[in-house]
Amino acid sequence: MKSNRIALFLLFCTVVFFNVFLLSEIEVRVRQINCFSYETAFRNFRDHAVPGEVAETFRSASDSDMKRYSELLTMYFATDNIVSDVDLLTSDIALVRKYRSEEFEEICGYVYAVWNDLEQFPVGKIADNPDATISFADSWMQSRTFGGERGHEGCDLMATVNQRGIYPIYSMTDGVVENIGWLRLGGYRIGIRSESGAYFYYAHLADYAEEFVQGDKVKAGTLLGFMGDTGYSDIPGTTGNFDVHLHLGIYLNDRNGQEFSVNSYPMLCYLYGQEPSS
Repeated sequence: MKSNRIALFLLFCTVVFFNVFLLSEIEVRVRQINCFSYETAFRNFRDHAVPGEVAETFRSASDSDMKRYSELLTMYFATDNIVSDVDLLTSDIALVRKYRSEEFEEICGYVYAVWNDLEQFPVGKIADNPDATISFADSWMQSRTFGGERGHEGCDLMATVNQRGIYPIYSMTDGVVENIGWLRLGGYRIGIRSESGAYFYYAHLADYAEEFVQGDKVKAGTLLGFMGDTGYSDIPGTTGNFDVHLHLGIYLNDRNGQEFSVNSYPMLCYLYGQEPSS
């Protein structure tokens, strides 16, 4: 009788032990799964809808450390743009580095690439015409129809003086000329690959400042050309299909080498010294 009780007690202890162990393993697995959503982080990274006060909080907490800034933004995107408390995000980052480090580092690298090299606002002032200014708004993924229904993959900087060839366009970053010449949609365009890997696309130029060729190195602030209204045609030099403006796009390559676009509006706001509008 006594031996039966001992056996039952041992069985009970074994069941309790395995239940506790199993629950612990389930909890760890849940934390592994839920601590970071790659899909959510990637979607929100592309949209880059970061309120100005959140961006400023992250910049202050990062103390000019762009890698730290990129980590905070990445974790913010992964929380579906909900959590902006730096201490909470820092705690979450430590957990993610333990369980989902590779996915976290991938998104973090994308964030770093689009922010790290920014130095120069792309549109310059016209000294003899103070009324010639620009305006821009967040038009990310708004409908466009030329060439088929599509989303707007960039930001348009519109000229208040609708005259081609008077607004200077500067490189936002150091980098290398990767593409130049005529495109059906972009007209006369130039594409600069920055040192951190982002591709900055300047479209609808009236003309170029010099005869750039692929492989040319440029510095932030290099005069690339002048704002125009070229494009929406297979015929090089076509103008007049829309108002004078600069289309600024930012692109990256994913882990498979496929190119994707990122909303350039927040980067332009940062360089222009204004807060993003909602």
